[in-house]
Amino acid sequence: MHAGITTFRVRPGGTEEAVLIYLGSVVPKMREQRGFRGGLVLSNPEIDEGYTITLWETEDDAEAYESSGAYQEQVAKLGNLLAEPPTRKIYEVSIQM
Repeated sequence: MHAGITTFRVRPGGTEEAVLIYLGSVVPKMREQRGFRGGLVLSNPEIDEGYTITLWETEDDAEAYESSGAYQEQVAKLGNLLAEPPTRKIYEVSIQM
């Protein structure tokens, strides 16, 4: 299993709205992606930043999500709320508890 870790910063006061958009629009599209196995959204409204952790069956699935343009499409939904472009890295899941 692999994880896509995205770090994001939203404009001041935008965390709640970003989470609602993610839940209502991004999550349904994520569930359609090949190899998607779930994930978490971590946010801290006090500093307007957070992380998404998406779990993928294979590294190829995690990379295909980004290279297909699907990742950029989902980021665009949050475009006006983001303070800067998010960063995304893929890691191997060594232990799942």
